[in-house]
Amino acid sequence: MTHTPTDQTARRAGGAVVPVLAFAGIVVAVMQTLLVPVIKDLPQLLDTTPSNATWVLTSTLLSGAVATPIMGRLGDLFGKRRMLILSLSVMVVGALVSALTSTLLPMIAGRTLQGFAMGAIPLGIGLMRDTLPREKLGSAMALMSSSIGVGGGLALPLAALIAQHADWHALFYVAAGLGALSIALTLIVVPESPMRAEGSFDLPGALGLSAGLVLFLLPITKGSDWGWTSGTTLGLFAASAVILVLWGVMELRLKAPLVDLRTTARPAVLFTNLASIMVGVSFYVVSLVLPQLLQLPRSTGYGLGQSMVVAGLLVAPLGLTMMFTAPVYARISAKYGPKVTLILGMVIIGIGYGAGLGLMSAAWQSLVIAVILGAGIGLAYSSLPALIVGAVPASETGAANGLNTLMRSIGTSVSSAVIGMVLANTANNVNGIAVPTMHGFRVSFLIATGAVAVGLLMALFLPKPNRAPQLRASSEEDENLALAEEALRGFRGRVLDAEGTPVARALAEEALRGFRGRVLDAEGTPVARAKVTLIDRRGRQAGSTLSAEDGSYTLAVPAQGAYVLAARALGHAPLASAATHSGDDRPVDVDLPLPGETVSA
Repeated sequence: MTHTPTDQTARRAGGAVVPVLAFAGIVVAVMQTLLVPVIKDLPQLLDTTPSNATWVLTSTLLSGAVATPIMGRLGDLFGKRRMLILSLSVMVVGALVSALTSTLLPMIAGRTLQGFAMGAIPLGIGLMRDTLPREKLGSAMALMSSSIGVGGGLALPLAALIAQHADWHALFYVAAGLGALSIALTLIVVPESPMRAEGSFDLPGALGLSAGLVLFLLPITKGSDWGWTSGTTLGLFAASAVILVLWGVMELRLKAPLVDLRTTARPAVLFTNLASIMVGVSFYVVSLVLPQLLQLPRSTGYGLGQSMVVAGLLVAPLGLTMMFTAPVYARISAKYGPKVTLILGMVIIGIGYGAGLGLMSAAWQSLVIAVILGAGIGLAYSSLPALIVGAVPASETGAANGLNTLMRSIGTSVSSAVIGMVLANTANNVNGIAVPTMHGFRVSFLIATGAVAVGLLMALFLPKPNRAPQLRASSEEDENLALAEEALRGFRGRVLDAEGTPVARALAEEALRGFRGRVLDAEGTPVARAKVTLIDRRGRQAGSTLSAEDGSYTLAVPAQGAYVLAARALGHAPLASAATHSGDDRPVDVDLPLPGETVSA
């Protein structure tokens, strides 16, 4: 019988699991920025128009947006390690397809396959959650999350170095090699998660989401060519709206949807997701604009005349600064809360883009813009999961964070499509070559600034963190009592025999079919009145109780299978622990050690 990640699975998960999964995250991030150094040359390299060439980038971001919920759900059903390997394998195939072509449609097909690797990020985090001891989980998940910034930062100069000194197709061969190495390391080092969800895969939901997003982004990129009021443009927008509405209605009716939209009704979740879209938009603008501005020849009058490698090095701090803001975020959020951190991040992003409108005349100025924007985006991105977790019950955190990740991915996809369209339609034609203009760069920065302003407005609408409802709870003991009374919803009392004599706790627990144990603090001291919640495979609450004065708790299970025991108490960070019950009439002992004290209630 498996209990928690500290048992059999954790013993199999060696010390190399975390770096191997983080390496997979870095490889995925490389796919996102692989072609940024050659973006200005794509129309000539593929013999197509600038608006069509935009889809070489947009297709990767779009497939990544769709792949995130798809691969997450498939991982829950069939095994996260298996789906991680599948994601990386599809990416390798896509890289090889792109390496063997110089025409538009096969290149878009290959790039679409590469985008499916984005599913590796939530799969990697899920594997860490399922297989690592809880004391290592926090730092491991932080490393996995920061791998996006590290990968993006390293990919730009390395991709530029390869493209400058070799045929540009070599970029895809290197990417395929990195993917193959990641697959091999995963097969050797990473154990499969024992956790499985029940139900089936929502294929109509996957197809509906894909169709709705494609029909929305296609007229954005081609609207200028077709005419914004043409029947084709308006028809595609209308079709997208109809499909996405029908998709949403269908998802709300399913018991196990691809994307759980039920959590969006809460204001905290709704405004966080809307802010996430805007952060996603602002994140990708700088990656599209700065490398092109840096590489344009000085003869244009505004180009900075830098090589691919130098341009990559000047933009690389964008991703690296995102990684280094993680400890800063932790301190600010602990003192003021994630809402304040999100607002601060948005303000810094706005300052970066606002300053960028006047800092486009020297290469060093691009470095300053990249650092400022990286710091702001890092703070904003770090705040989003914390805001979501704080707004929903423990049983809904997975679905809610999955939806938030989708919103961010949609933001980057829309950003790629819109900015690509703007640059294509403001370009000058020089000897048959479309050259981006300073006007196009400034309009792109203005769009990013506008997106940040909308995101900041959404962040300001976020409700204040929920404080203790009883003002009388002035002391810690009173606050614990208020929390206990607020959390209890059900029956309570004593087990008595025929004469009214209390039955010993040991006798009562002996007949229990479920879980029992004690809630402890970091020093092993029992924690009284902690709320312990039992969550089933589908994320539904199957029971809850409060720990006794000696920290003990008991929870019955409705059936055999895998569960999550979530514990929280005032003055302590929450804890979620996986546990499995075989279905017999014996209790399973699971102690719940809460992490150290939090700064606020």
